[in-house]
Amino acid sequence: MKKWNISLTYAPKITGVLDGSIRQTIRTGRKFSVGDLVSFHGWEGTPYRSKWAARTAYAPLKDVIPITILPRGLTTPHEFRPWHVLDEIARLDGIEPPTGAELYRVLSALNPIPQSGVEAQIIRW
Repeated sequence: MKKWNISLTYAPKITGVLDGSIRQTIRTGRKFSVGDLVSFHGWEGTPYRSKWAARTAYAPLKDVIPITILPRGLTTPHEFRPWHVLDEIARLDGIEPPTGAELYRVLSALNPIPQSGVEAQIIRW
């Protein structure tokens, strides 16, 4: 079990994570495991160049779903899902508006998504 402090930079999501109404995020890489403890924080000013703002208590990860983010959708080890059917994932992730198309826009703004895809995880606590 590891402990992780995860920063939040997507403004529409911050309040929901802090008040507990949002309990999912998508993160690149494959470093998280079920049972790991996560805590989230915002920033007082410019992200990564200012002090941490509000912070949540640690919570155990309940689900860790490996995905690959592609320009045309998401893949899991068992299926491919195009962006237009990912509205529920967007809603759980606090995306505004909660659509698969907006989820793609947010993810691609944070990380370039090549044709070969980006390994990531959906984590839920």
